[in-house]
Amino acid sequence: MIDAVATDSSTPSNDKPRRARRTRMTGAERRQQLLEIGRTLFAAKGFEGTSVEEIAAKAGVSKPVVYEHFGGKEGLYAVVVDREMRRLLDMVTSSLTAGHPRELCEQAAFALLDYIEEYTDGFRILVRDSPIPQSTGSFASLISDIATQVEDILGREFKSRGFDPKLAPLYAQALVGMVALTGQWWLDVRKPKKAEVAAHLVNLAWHGLDGLEQKPRLIGHRKS
Repeated sequence: MIDAVATDSSTPSNDKPRRARRTRMTGAERRQQLLEIGRTLFAAKGFEGTSVEEIAAKAGVSKPVVYEHFGGKEGLYAVVVDREMRRLLDMVTSSLTAGHPRELCEQAAFALLDYIEEYTDGFRILVRDSPIPQSTGSFASLISDIATQVEDILGREFKSRGFDPKLAPLYAQALVGMVALTGQWWLDVRKPKKAEVAAHLVNLAWHGLDGLEQKPRLIGHRKS
């Protein structure tokens, strides 16, 4: 097993080369290392294209170590996906703090684009079709969970404007789905810049095709 290496500084300079002292990883450290390696490989190659042998080789361990921590490739993949889904859901739901509905749309758009920018590997994994069941569901079910958070906000806004609040779930799914699909497209092209993408998403959501602003603007504090 290859672990961190340190040297014995007490050996005199004119003696033989200093003997390396190995520091063994704790179980928690090894588990985290395997998760990070698996996350990178799954993002680049997908579940089918990644092997336990490759994961073990990248970590400098034998295959049984991977099985010891996760029971195999499927177990490692399940933990990676669950972590990413929870991270994305937390980022979106915690961002919805504004009082104005338009700024809430901005916050939701920025949250998803922030996640794509900061956790690109994680998003690549999430948008792939998962070959195994996940405790937190699929990417589609995650988007549905986020839409549920938006649904309550839209319901209150619909009621105050005299619209049928029972339609709020439909509009919440439409809005969140629009942002999620645009995010998948932006994942690779990365143009225009994040703030401009958010502005155009909110422009369409807020004004509709008939009332689009030629140069959409952001009203919240986020400008990038």
